[in-house]
Amino acid sequence: MPIKARLIIPFLVLFFSYQTVLQANQVIVPMDDTQTNHLKSYGLAYWILTKQVPVDWLLNYKGGSFGFAYQPSFVSELVIRGIKYEIITDASYQSISEQISRPEINMDLVKLEVPPKIAVYSPKTKLPWDDAVTMVLTYAEIPYTVIYDDEIIGNDLLKFDWLHLHHEDFTGQYGKFYNNYRFHPWYIKQQQEYEASAKRLGFAKVSQLKLAVVKKIRDFCAGGGFLFAMCSATDTYDIALAAEGVDICEAMYDGDAADPNANAKLNFSQTFAFQHFRLRMDPYEYEYSNIDNNPQDRLGLREENDYFTLFDFSAKWDPIPTMLTQNHTKVIKGFMGQTTGFKKSLIKPDVLVMGETSDINEARYIHGTYGKGTWTFYGGHDPEDYMHLVEEEPTDLNLHPNSPGFRLILNNILFPAAKKKKQKT
Repeated sequence: MPIKARLIIPFLVLFFSYQTVLQANQVIVPMDDTQTNHLKSYGLAYWILTKQVPVDWLLNYKGGSFGFAYQPSFVSELVIRGIKYEIITDASYQSISEQISRPEINMDLVKLEVPPKIAVYSPKTKLPWDDAVTMVLTYAEIPYTVIYDDEIIGNDLLKFDWLHLHHEDFTGQYGKFYNNYRFHPWYIKQQQEYEASAKRLGFAKVSQLKLAVVKKIRDFCAGGGFLFAMCSATDTYDIALAAEGVDICEAMYDGDAADPNANAKLNFSQTFAFQHFRLRMDPYEYEYSNIDNNPQDRLGLREENDYFTLFDFSAKWDPIPTMLTQNHTKVIKGFMGQTTGFKKSLIKPDVLVMGETSDINEARYIHGTYGKGTWTFYGGHDPEDYMHLVEEEPTDLNLHPNSPGFRLILNNILFPAAKKKKQKT
């Protein structure tokens, strides 16, 4: 090749690349199987919202992709975070938008505008194996504020848009860890701290404090807040509401005996998700009620064959559940927790089931409304740790950047940022 040609060709490559960038005014972050880091993609979308730049959530387009205006700093951040992206022209982006808007196509474009203010209800002494949500928020680089009983009782919750309930026991039975862990230093310390907190805040029992917290959170939802809970924070939340005025704690938990007729006195009209359930009153049993599908209810399921399936929803007619189920797969690897899955027979009829283990009639991922707000309950503890034993090391999400189970958590994080859109009826 002549020397002159060898000099011209690299120049032409650079020139046309520069011209492409000049013409390319939109960025697409695909969220299908080609994405290198799904979890950090949510954090990138959140970060862009903090720059007062809107983000388009392209529902059902390549796994729920994100689109936004091109800026060099955005591309630099994508590279730093290891996220796959595409730079396209305005015309190409408009063509995608037109495709999505076609009535026969099950896709939609939702505008994300303001980053939600996120609170995590978690004890100050949270143990490292405890919570999947704080792990994924940290990994995705999404900021959050930890609050607990003092802040809830003090009405600090009003400062936030979105609340996650840390793996919690709202019944006042300290996680029902008494049988196995009552002599462990962390259990003893936790009980002492809970009892001191209840006394400081003016409650005679921890169960009474937790009920007051639950009712404050209920008011938060009624006013338009977004609630998300996993594992035992799901069923114990409803149990606390149903058991208001009923002593369901035995003496080792609150100093006096439980009401032997507690099950007959439950008020299911107060609950968010569950009804007609029965409490497990044995203080030595690691179970709160029959809401949860325990190992005996899940016979035949093992790590290698435990999966649940997400339902399909109409992006144009049911945008909320569509947002909450965006993923690059509809089949999610199962994972256990103190509360693993919910018996469908005990779920209220107006609750929306978004994911289920159909073989055993078990719901894993459910959603509903309360007042002006919404709540979402997700069964299980850690999407990438099947058994999740107490005192294990926390999951390293650097090993699971494309986890579909963790994606469901992050869908809930971005959901409150969506521009208000009336649900079609």
